[in-house]
Amino acid sequence: EIDRLTRGGIVAQRIFQLPWGAIGFDRMHEVMSQVHPFGWHANLQLDGRELPQREDTIKRLPGKFVIDHIGKYLEPVTAEQEAFKALLRLLDTGRCWVKLSAPYETSKTGAPKYEDVSRLARALVKHAPERMLWASNWPHPSAPKDSVPDDADLLDLLLDWAPDEATRKKILVENPAGLYDF
Repeated sequence: EIDRLTRGGIVAQRIFQLPWGAIGFDRMHEVMSQVHPFGWHANLQLDGRELPQREDTIKRLPGKFVIDHIGKYLEPVTAEQEAFKALLRLLDTGRCWVKLSAPYETSKTGAPKYEDVSRLARALVKHAPERMLWASNWPHPSAPKDSVPDDADLLDLLLDWAPDEATRKKILVENPAGLYDF
């Protein structure tokens, strides 16, 4: 089955450590040991405030891993807090990427700039531009129906997070090409 999925273009296993997730951290190593030989990476979504407690477990994963939504800190953190520093340490392994996506999911300051989450995005881009990916998170499954974000506005945030063109090219073109091998 994994071979068939791989031939069909599947490249990652989602590990969703939130109450409604299908595969949690308790099964992460078991699942990843099955799919890693096929070249898959782990796509992790969790409350980023848990990163200090999960850091060693995540580092023991085979292969590459991607952390969703700028770390997805369900309550705001600053770049000086341990939860954010844990994310930087994971990036420093050289096997971690972070998706610059869905700031609306965790921001308390809100649109259009999502300044609380944007501060973290800028710090991540500065720390490891070669490990950043951009994603729209379309169709925005967790956004309230009356305030679904505009994808063009979300892409415009990248102009603030990565103000120079060379860095944006890494985030939008080079980094995904390297991670996804295309």
